[in-house]
Amino acid sequence: MNFWKRLTVPAVLLLAVLASPAAAERPLLTIGVLKFGTATWELDTIRANRLDEEGGFALKLVELASNQATQVALQAKAVDMIVTDYLWVARQRAAGEALSFLPHSSAVGTLMVPASSPIKDVADLRGRRLGVAGTPLDKSWLLLKAYARERHGLDLEAESRPAFAAPPLLNQKVASGELDAVLNFWPYAARLEAQGMRAVIGVDELMRGLGAKVAVPAVGFTFREEWAKANPTLLAGFATASEKAKRILATSDAAWERLRPIMQAEDGATWTRLRDRYRAGIPAHWGDAERAEGAALYALLAKLGGRELVGDAPTLPEGTFWPSVRY
Repeated sequence: MNFWKRLTVPAVLLLAVLASPAAAERPLLTIGVLKFGTATWELDTIRANRLDEEGGFALKLVELASNQATQVALQAKAVDMIVTDYLWVARQRAAGEALSFLPHSSAVGTLMVPASSPIKDVADLRGRRLGVAGTPLDKSWLLLKAYARERHGLDLEAESRPAFAAPPLLNQKVASGELDAVLNFWPYAARLEAQGMRAVIGVDELMRGLGAKVAVPAVGFTFREEWAKANPTLLAGFATASEKAKRILATSDAAWERLRPIMQAEDGATWTRLRDRYRAGIPAHWGDAERAEGAALYALLAKLGGRELVGDAPTLPEGTFWPSVRY
């Protein structure tokens, strides 16, 4: 409990529910988010278009400092939902904590190099200084290693020089020439594109190269199953609002102009790249094919990352994907 207090005071900011006479009459949905996280773009769109009112709920966002903090908040029942990847959801579910997931985004990372780099393909990473966002268990790194081995007979751990670091630092290092290439999360890759750097291969392409047939929304809105069963109408209203907001962001340039102040884009080129890469990750469908592909990707990652990545769940636990939402 003391750890939770440290996380929330004073770093956490409560964002007020949009003022409305009817707000007090609607059930409240509290979502824990990162202050500058890209998921807030969808949630802000829900509120700006009054999709929460239309869905019969009031939306409140709780800003937290890190992904770990959002996970702690959900586990402590301080929020109803957070945004995280379904690997964590599956691992928690396998450990006895019944969490479930609604899709948010299939946007993934990209392998980036300077425009003048001789690196044209994954095979060209042999002997190169390669920056990787996150840790050696990051799913993008696991997939890149598998792809390099299967397609090019290349052992990246042994035959390149990987270095693991935070995304902003990796962007600085590749810009200064201290790294030859970086495998970075999509918002940071978009910033490098805006600076004139070149994409070698996206993680979505790695997945297709390893057998994936449809895009998998790896990141989604996560909640406790007991909460969902106690609030089915609230959850259904949010799922509908979320889908409508996705469609707005996929088609409306005006919606993105309105979001410009909260996107933290350094310039117009960065804003455009962030918008376009976000749009590319909006799930067009969520049904049996996507669920099956998610289970197949999970099994592959479990094989690549082992127990350290997925715990005691080598296959996707039933209920990881909330069963009643499809579009």
